[in-house]
Amino acid sequence: MSETFITPEMKAQIGIESEPFSLDIEKGDLIRFAEATSDPNPIFSDELAARSTTYGGLIAAPTYLITMRILKKDKLRLLRPLQHSVDGGTIWNYYQPIRPGDRITGRARLTDLFEKTGRLGRMLFEVVEIRYENQFGQTVATQRDTYIRYD
Repeated sequence: MSETFITPEMKAQIGIESEPFSLDIEKGDLIRFAEATSDPNPIFSDELAARSTTYGGLIAAPTYLITMRILKKDKLRLLRPLQHSVDGGTIWNYYQPIRPGDRITGRARLTDLFEKTGRLGRMLFEVVEIRYENQFGQTVATQRDTYIRYD
């Protein structure tokens, strides 16, 4: 590689955390999400059945936090020299159930930048980690997204 996309200004963004973004969790939203994703597990959509589980009530389906993606859009204002992008994958880790009445707050930060050459030519990889906490300060989940940018 002759020239790098990664400038000192871009490297300086690694580790900087975004402003927080929050979502109040509503029972109806949890149920609609489970129905929309055709998740058959009653713990996500049937309040009576969920009460008889070890959770004692409804909880969010693991993929529910994806609904916060629109809230985090542009919270991390990164310098991006390339306009096109593809999703390089997401890794989720879950720690606490999300329940109706919770207020979930996310904070995103850039954790890595690197370059590779592939079928699309020179590509810039951005790795962004998001930590989600409930109103008690407990981490409920972490999300690690990889974005691949190219010309």
